Amino acid sequence: MSDTNTNRNLPTTQAGHASPFDSIRRIDEYGNEFWSARELQPLMGYQRWEDFSGTVIDRAIRSSENVGSYSDQAFSPFTEKGTGGRARSDYRLSRNAAYLVAMNGDPNKPQVAAAQSYFAAQTRSAEVASAMPSYPQALRGWAEELEAREAAERRAAELQAVNQVLAPKAGRWDRFLDTEGLVSMRAMADMLGEDVRTVTAWLVDINVFRKEQSRYGGNRNLPRRAYQVSEHFKVKIESNKGVSFQVAYATAKGLDLVDELWQKRQVLPAA
Repeated sequence: MSDTNTNRNLPTTQAGHASPFDSIRRIDEYGNEFWSARELQPLMGYQRWEDFSGTVIDRAIRSSENVGSYSDQAFSPFTEKGTGGRARSDYRLSRNAAYLVAMNGDPNKPQVAAAQSYFAAQTRSAEVASAMPSYPQALRGWAEELEAREAAERRAAELQAVNQVLAPKAGRWDRFLDTEGLVSMRAMADMLGEDVRTVTAWLVDINVFRKEQSRYGGNRNLPRRAYQVSEHFKVKIESNKGVSFQVAYATAKGLDLVDELWQKRQVLPAA
């Protein structure tokens, strides 16, 4: 394995010396760190590769499989040229894989204890670093939170403005409405000080009502379908002496509409 990817910016121990496990830490062309099992072997106090790979690495792999975290990328086997140009097997170990190798070493070896301490600290540092957002991420989070807060404040202000506009109308017709929240066209005409036929004919002229041939007999001025769907008016089927007919009623919403349109109708043109 080439030394060209060896990390030269090595952290130091408390004594001021670089850790031997840092000295064999490598970075690939994609920025991923890894350790060579062959280089880790002597630092953990193992003389023979067969002893190290056949026991420690095998146990680490089984341990990883048992907890469902095994991957070929963590324990990546490869072959390289050793002493004399002969091919020899090796493993490219991720940080977590190297940690498991250290944890499965002989606890009686002081070198294994050192490896366990080193990789435990490395793993913990990586977990803390990954849990902390970067400065740009934190800025984006703050900006998104501020934007959401400002949007909520704008919506609240808009709703308050709408409520202020609607507030004077709220409940203004309550005393005229029946239990269904309706008022007859005759009662509405009385509020306007006009005959009901005059008012309904005017509503036909401005396309709020239309003159319909009732299937129950006779012509009647009734609200257009769109104004019924929008709940400005409601049409009910009523009967008198066995004769059924359609009758229009206004809702509070319809009274607001008629009152507004009627007031505009009453405005006299400038002389």
